Amino acid sequence: MHTQLAALSVPEQQHLLRGIQRGIEKESLRVAKDGCLAQTPHPEGLGSALTHSWITTDYSEALLEFITPVNAVIEDSLAQLEDIHRFAYSQLQDEMLWSASMPCVMGVDSEVPVARYGSSNVARMKTVYRVGLGHRYGRVMQTIAGIHYNFSMPTAYWEQAWAADGEPGTLRDYVSERYLGLIRNFRRFVWLPVYLFGVSPALCASFLRGRDGHGLQPFQGRSDTLHLPHATSLRMGDLGYNSSAQKGLKVCYNSLHNYVETLRRAIMQPHADYAAFCAGDGGDYQQLNDSLLQIENEFYSPIRPKRVARSGETPLHALTERGIEYIEVRCIDVSPFMPLGICARQIRFMDAFLLYCLLHDSPPCDDHEQTTIAANLAAVVNRGREPGLRLADANGERDFLQWAQEVMAGVADVAAALDAAHTGDEYASAVAAQRAKLDDPELTPSARMLREMTENNESFFALGLRYSRQWAQEMLAGGLPADKVALFVQEAQRSLQAQAEVEASDKLSFEQYLAEFYAQYDALPGF
Repeated sequence: MHTQLAALSVPEQQHLLRGIQRGIEKESLRVAKDGCLAQTPHPEGLGSALTHSWITTDYSEALLEFITPVNAVIEDSLAQLEDIHRFAYSQLQDEMLWSASMPCVMGVDSEVPVARYGSSNVARMKTVYRVGLGHRYGRVMQTIAGIHYNFSMPTAYWEQAWAADGEPGTLRDYVSERYLGLIRNFRRFVWLPVYLFGVSPALCASFLRGRDGHGLQPFQGRSDTLHLPHATSLRMGDLGYNSSAQKGLKVCYNSLHNYVETLRRAIMQPHADYAAFCAGDGGDYQQLNDSLLQIENEFYSPIRPKRVARSGETPLHALTERGIEYIEVRCIDVSPFMPLGICARQIRFMDAFLLYCLLHDSPPCDDHEQTTIAANLAAVVNRGREPGLRLADANGERDFLQWAQEVMAGVADVAAALDAAHTGDEYASAVAAQRAKLDDPELTPSARMLREMTENNESFFALGLRYSRQWAQEMLAGGLPADKVALFVQEAQRSLQAQAEVEASDKLSFEQYLAEFYAQYDALPGF
């Protein structure tokens, strides 16, 4: 790592570090003023959830997703995210955005509205996929929110790194292999950002209504809040989109071919657990298919290799044809303590951490290490702030804090190089703030959540509602300049027209559309 980092630190190469590209996808539930889940359709003033560039929905109709354009300047990305928030609030009428990852008070499954995208084939496919998720995991799961952080190195970096390594193979394959190395290391060390930024140690008891065996404890004797005393991010544990079926899916990141083939098989082969749900018989689509995965996105991982797909193209086809373009980090909780759920300091640490994962030696991963990685993540999710916590590596057990400090030292070296490139000290400051959380677990946001609930004698729901109202008031008070409002109104109108054009252009039946979509998996190059 140090040789590569030294090469990036010389003045004539520092522009490569300034060229890191990032994008933010932030989910938030729409809720009524009393904190109950919104039952209303996607607000028309926000445009079409199918075709809008910056505002869509995810699983539930109530789960908004805000998407920032790709940008190399952190402050610009956050400013764009804030603008989207402010405009969205102006269109929410008597609703607001829920401030936390784990949802508000939940009713029964049928009260969670599935996202709708119109009458086109692509829209129907998106909705049927979500109906299928509801059958497989429960609709309440579709109310969990998170932040996806997209990260990529500039093209010039890859060209120089490939040349420095002797131009092995093609540049496309070299980039993919290096990104896979980043992913393997990220998974080895994912417990560190989960400890530092996890902020879902507690949840509303209604989320687990009728569900036994979860192992959570009432918070200070309350019947309305469940928690684990040393948890960090319950969202990243077995409460989320996990199933006994997926636990047997061994996805390997040692090669792009292996990754694609493993997911392709899971999408194409029927799975007995899901045979009971209709997948088109008599026109009844309760899921897209009865396979282990309906599509690639159903495989839930803290990090994914990504490539922007063309219209109608499967993600696996895009990866196979053109290689990995960027990586998507999926383990970031929405922080109720920040108006946007994320801040510049956290982003700077994530940049340094991801660059550390890219530059650090990354040997292939075997099944034993996969099992160890999963166990380490589960330990930090459920017991991350437990004194004396121990994790495991190839040599046996390790003290959590000692290992974390070792990784943090490497991240600090990367932060120094980033600071030199940006002529400042903000990256070092970001790393120092996270190191302090290792010295004092009470500084972690997960500890803060439990502490505030204790000090205010409040439930998880009450804490979430308090911050939801606070950020709603601040966003509405600030507003947006007229020119930015006009830009959002224009994009909303454009997206509605674009949706209408998609619907008018459909020539195939839904059955034919799905058949052509899934035929791509059989036609993947090399398969």
